[in-house]
Amino acid sequence: MNRGPVKNSRPGGKSFVEKAIDAHGAPLPDWLHELAQLADATDLGAAGERISYSRSAVSTIISGKYLGDLNRVEQMVRGALMALTVECPVLGEIGRDRCLAEQKEPFRATSRHRAQLFHACKTCPQRRK
Repeated sequence: MNRGPVKNSRPGGKSFVEKAIDAHGAPLPDWLHELAQLADATDLGAAGERISYSRSAVSTIISGKYLGDLNRVEQMVRGALMALTVECPVLGEIGRDRCLAEQKEPFRATSRHRAQLFHACKTCPQRRK
């Protein structure tokens, strides 16, 4: 008995790179091409995990319908998949994706390390506004 779609099949048979080109135009930005290639090589869920986004967010980014901050997505892809690094005053050289993740963390007085990062991130030139 058939109960749903075949695993690892895509409606329409197009790759994620082809879908991105259809949505964004022929010369894809390098970061978007990298994300679509990762989705083709693994799947949307694994691609989302690598950049700390959900599978549905990755799908809407590739299809050109994402309403969130694309600049942040670009920085997460560059850090996680393209080895973009920044200099952190507390941690030293880290990936841009980790930098953005640390900026979102709340202040915790119980962790000296977290408190240092929280205060350093407030004045860091890498801080997202």
